[in-house]
Order: sequence, then C-alpha cells, then structure tokens
Amino acid sequence: MPLISLEELAGTLPAVAPLIGLDLGSRTIGIAVSDRLRKVASARTVLRRTRFQPDAGALLELATKEGAGGIVIGLPLNMDGSEGPRAQATRAFARNLEKLTPIPLIFWDERLSTVAVERMLIDSDTSRARRAELVDKLAAAWILQGVLDRLADLTAQASPDR
Repeated sequence: MPLISLEELAGTLPAVAPLIGLDLGSRTIGIAVSDRLRKVASARTVLRRTRFQPDAGALLELATKEGAGGIVIGLPLNMDGSEGPRAQATRAFARNLEKLTPIPLIFWDERLSTVAVERMLIDSDTSRARRAELVDKLAAAWILQGVLDRLADLTAQASPDR
C-alpha cells in the first residue's frame, strides 16, 4: 500500500486494530505498539539493524502477529522543516517497505521526540546506560502516541455529536 496521510489512514482503519510505531535510527529501530482501540502507545522493543530484508521481515512479522492496521514511521525533519540525510534514508526505507506489505504506512514528524524522551529519563534519574537501552523504543512510543492523539482529534471532529 502506498504511503498515505493521517487523514486517509483514519478513513481506512478498522474499528479495532493496533498501530505500530517506528523510530528508525542508523543502528537500531525502536518499536512501539498501540492497544487495539488506539488509545495508548507502549514501547515494545529495539531491533538491531542488519540489512533491509531481515529488518523488514522482522517488522512485518510483528505487524502481522499484532494485526496492525497501520505502521507509523517517525520522519526526522530538521528544525526548520527541511529534510536532511536521515529523513531521506527514512523515506527510502519506507519506499522499500511499502512494496512488501498491504499495511498502510504514514510518516509522522518526529522532531524533538528523542530529546523529550531523554529529558524525561534524566528527570526520572535514569542512569546513562539504562537511558541508552530505553531511548529508541520510548521515542517510538512518543511518536506513536502523537499519532494516536491526532487520530482521536480527527474522530472527535468527524463525530456528528459536535
């Protein structure tokens, strides 16, 4: 399925199906999964990157096992909104991934997600070593929660009760 917008995703999602959130790094992929009603994102795991095919296979196996209705990929934009090499690499990963699955993919602006997670971990007095273990999957959860919150807003706006 092609990369689509959040609004398009909202219109195609089944009533109950989780979303998968990804924070793509050069060495790791942080993974988060929402509950089936898409209210809460939970940090799940970190995948050590190897090559595209095994990485994509592991991600799609998880998405299939979870019955995912969509995959959210954090897009690392520069602070001015421009795209640098990391954003280009993320887009290339998504273009290759979309050829392998019918599950819809969307991008979500991930600016400052890692910074926010790092600050949260520092504020909770988490050791440097423990922060290194947690930051990627928590950043994925941060990204995914942003999408879940926006989906809830879109649903509320579309509700005839308003």
